[in-house]
Amino acid sequence: MDEPVVDLSIDLSSVPQAQAEVVEAVLAANRLFVAVASRALAGIRQDVTMPQFRVLVLLGQAGQMTVAQLAADLQVVPSTATRMCDRLLTKRLITRRSDRRDRRRAVLALSAAGEALLAESTRRRTAEIARLLAVIPADEHARVAEALRTLVSAGS
Repeated sequence: MDEPVVDLSIDLSSVPQAQAEVVEAVLAANRLFVAVASRALAGIRQDVTMPQFRVLVLLGQAGQMTVAQLAADLQVVPSTATRMCDRLLTKRLITRRSDRRDRRRAVLALSAAGEALLAESTRRRTAEIARLLAVIPADEHARVAEALRTLVSAGS
C-alpha cells in the first residue's frame, strides 16, 4: 500500500490522558457521520457539494437568511457565500428575493426542490444511522443518547 500523502495521525499530546480515548472515538465517529451524509447526498444528487449541502441545511433550520448571515454561519467571506448561493440558485434549490423592509438586501430560502432534497437526505441519513446503531446493545441506547446530547449541548 502507498504511503498517505498527508499524515492523518492524531496528535493527542495536548489532550488529558483520561480523555484521549474518547477524543479519538469522537473523531472517528465524526468521520463516519460525514461519510453517511456524503453517501446520502450522493444517492440523491451528485451535483451538490457538501459545502452547498451545508447551505441548504442552514436555510432549512433558519427558514430564510441574508447572504451576510449565511457567510457568518459558514465562517466564509460574503463573496464566497454569494458564489455558493448562485450555484444553488442555478440548480433551483434555493430562492432569492428582495427583503421587504430593506430592498437593498436579498433574502434566501429553500425552494420546493431544496426542501425535498433536504428531506430525502435526512430520511436516508436517519435510516443509515439507525442501521449503524443496531450494533449497540439496546440497554445502552439511553446512555449513548445522553452522552451525545451533552456533547452537542457543550458545542452549541
